[in-house]
Formats: sequence, C-alpha cells, structure tokens
Amino acid sequence: MGLLVTPVMRKCLPRLKPFSRLQITLRHLSMTKDPSAEVLLEKRGCAGIITMNRPKALNALTLSMLQQIYPQLKKWEQDPETYLILIKGAGEKVFCAGGDIKAISEAGKHGDRLRKDFFREEYRLNNATGTCKKPYVALIDGITMGGGVGLSVHGHFRVATERTVFAMPETAIGLFPDVGGGYFLPRLPGKLGYFLALTGFRLRGRDVHTAGIATHFVEAEKMAALEKDLIELISPTKANVADVLDSYHKECKLDQEKEFILGEHMDKINSLFSANSMEEIVQNLKKDGSPFALDQLKTIAKMSPTSLKITFRQLKEGASLNLQDVFTMEYRLSQACMRGHDFFEGVRAVLINKDHSPKWKPAVLEEVTDELLDSCFKSLGSDDLRL
Repeated sequence: MGLLVTPVMRKCLPRLKPFSRLQITLRHLSMTKDPSAEVLLEKRGCAGIITMNRPKALNALTLSMLQQIYPQLKKWEQDPETYLILIKGAGEKVFCAGGDIKAISEAGKHGDRLRKDFFREEYRLNNATGTCKKPYVALIDGITMGGGVGLSVHGHFRVATERTVFAMPETAIGLFPDVGGGYFLPRLPGKLGYFLALTGFRLRGRDVHTAGIATHFVEAEKMAALEKDLIELISPTKANVADVLDSYHKECKLDQEKEFILGEHMDKINSLFSANSMEEIVQNLKKDGSPFALDQLKTIAKMSPTSLKITFRQLKEGASLNLQDVFTMEYRLSQACMRGHDFFEGVRAVLINKDHSPKWKPAVLEEVTDELLDSCFKSLGSDDLRL
C-alpha cells in the first residue's frame, strides 16, 4: 500500500534527508490506528492529534486511554517534526465528560489497584499538558467536565463552541474538583472558581470563554476548517498557532452581544463566597435571602458535606501552590475519598441507581471535623504522587 502524501508533507519532505523522510513515513504509518480504538493517536501535517473515541460513553477516560496518551504526548513533545499537539473528542456532543467513574467506584469497593493507578496516571497526564513545550490546543466542542477539563484547561489554548458545556460537578458524587481544579479554579476572576467548584454550576457556549476557562470561541461548524488550517501550518511557532486561533475567534459573531450568564450575580458571588469556612458561606447565603442566594443554598444542601469542606480547603491552599504541588495534594485527597464513604454512595445515587437521594456520612457540615479534614490532606509517604 502506498503512503498518502498530503500537500503539507509534500512541502516539507524535499527539505529532509532521505533517511529522515523514511523515518517520518514509517512513523506516520505506525500511528494509523484501528478506528474503533478508544483513543486515536495520529500525526497529520505539523500536528500530533489525540482523539478520545468513546462517543457513546461521552468519551469518558479509562486507565488504558491515559496510558496510551501520555507516552505519545511525550514523544511528540521531543519530536522535531511535530510542531503542535491537538486534542479533541469524537462525536458532535462531547469533548470528554470525565473519568470512567463507575469503573473506579467498582474497583475502589474491592481494594483494586485501579483506585490508585487511575488517579496517578490521570494527574501525570494533566501535568504533562500543563508543562508541554509544544503548543497544545484543546478543541472543547461539547460536554467538557471533570477529566475532560483536566485534559484541556492547563494547556496553552482551549477553543470553545456554542455546544460547549463546562462543569466541575464532583461535590454531587462525594468527590472534589480534581484534575488541577485546586490550581485553576481559585485563579478565575473574583470568587467565580469557588462558586463553580462548590455548586457544580454549568457554563455554556461563549460563557466558557467569558469566564476565562476557554481562550477562544468559534462556531462549531468552523471547527473542521480551523483544525485543517492548524494542521497545514509549516513549522509553526506558538505565535503562529495563536494567530490562526485569534483570526477565527475575531470572525465569530455568534452570541457576541450576549450577557455573561452570571454577570448580574458576580458582585453577590464575590461577597457571599468570600468566607473563612464552608459554614460561613452557608450563613452568608441564608442571611442574604435573595432568590439567587436561596437557589445556591438549595444546591449546596444536596452536596456531600465532606466534599464541600475538602473542596473549600483545596481551593484555599491551591491558590498559593504551583501546579505540581496541587496535583500532589489532589492525589492525597483522591485516595482519602477512596477510603471514605461518600464517593461510593454518590456514584450509587447519581450514576447507578439514579435515585438522586444519597445518604451522606457525616450528613451535615458541622460533623465534618478538622481532624477528618487533616487526615485527607496528610502525606501518603512513599505512596505520594511523584511527577
């Protein structure tokens, strides 16, 4: 079978030595994957392309996917013929809805290694995207939650569309907004990150860009053209990649006049979520008594009290930590959740039985003691995450 030589490859190949040309050809062939594989890794033009390929499962991440993506990302980072890395999700509705939580829950119940390995590999990959030396472009077209946020938000560029739905809904399943949430959430404007983390509020479309989570906003129907233009760049720098993204962003008039969904509430969010404890936030919301405050109170009342207190402290501490130290902290927290009750109960109530009536233990914020919290943040010694 002959190699299909693209116009970009034709432009690039004459400048290379014959042996180098052969290497590129073989590398290109070796990455042609089974189209039914759960992750597709391919080199096209100047770009290494990662496609999460489980659309029926909302592109939820498995341990196997993490273990395939990480070494390939590292290879492309070192490869002189790869100039940018692009990540996207298969299907029209989803980038990545998170980790395969049901599998992790099942493994955790039986003390299986997956409860350690999954989080370790996931955070290692998240860190690799945050420290990647090549321009890293995430096309977050569709649902982007939990683990999908971790694969996009730490990279150089995040391109949202009108189909993007962003959320960190972990407190509803007895977990916390991990994948580096402790780093990026407290760095959002005002107390927006605390609000999103504690309530699981969903941002859609252009609001994801306005909030500072996406770097660019482009119509969904233009994404294929954008991807093609990026791939066909010749030896691009980060600035060249930014120029292409900027031009598409500037041309996009969709929802340009739309007010930010939380715009009218930002003053309230900044004051009500400025507190020294989770209990104080609840008191602030009760005292305020506005329809907006009471809605948030109702939402927070459904969340795991342990998760709320872990999350509040995670963001407080994460605000002054670097990304690597945040992942070390979050790995400790993930293992504390695997030892506890609420994660398994949350998964049962929300994802398995779907009765949405979890029985949290402890059941109220006041019963989540400082001693319990301290034990969650405590070093795991030789089991700590090493990056």
